Amino acid sequence: MTVCTGIGYDAHRLVEGRRLVLGGVELDHELGLEGWSDADVLTHAVIDALLGAAGLGDVGEHFPDTDERWRDADSLELLRTVAAQVRAEGCAIRHVDVTVVLEAPRLAPHRAAIRANLAEILGLALPHVNVKATRGEGMGFVGRGEGIAALAVATVERD
Repeated sequence: MTVCTGIGYDAHRLVEGRRLVLGGVELDHELGLEGWSDADVLTHAVIDALLGAAGLGDVGEHFPDTDERWRDADSLELLRTVAAQVRAEGCAIRHVDVTVVLEAPRLAPHRAAIRANLAEILGLALPHVNVKATRGEGMGFVGRGEGIAALAVATVERD
């Protein structure tokens, strides 16, 4: 077995009139993330990390924002599709670690539900799915409350 690691990153602007979905969980907030799908930056970062670990490109190649099929798509379903593709390439998903960078709302009350969503789709035990959050401390687009970003690392074993 060869251990492979992938890194994923995503960021979206916060806007009025949209839901705020992170890791498949809808958070109560006056602003939501703007994007072609549900704009779930956390899940998109995990998707990119998995695709990177398996050498399968990136989320934009698989689910382009020019294709109407992906408008308002549920990112957990996109993750389910990617997890199956990664497995079909002979990769066993072993671990995912995600950091979400946001000023508000607090992620802590939703962390268990997010981890459970990811673990179920990826076929992992909870100790192999880690979700954490940090703030921009007033700096940059995150610190000004203009958007949310996420960074993920995925580890797979390849036959």
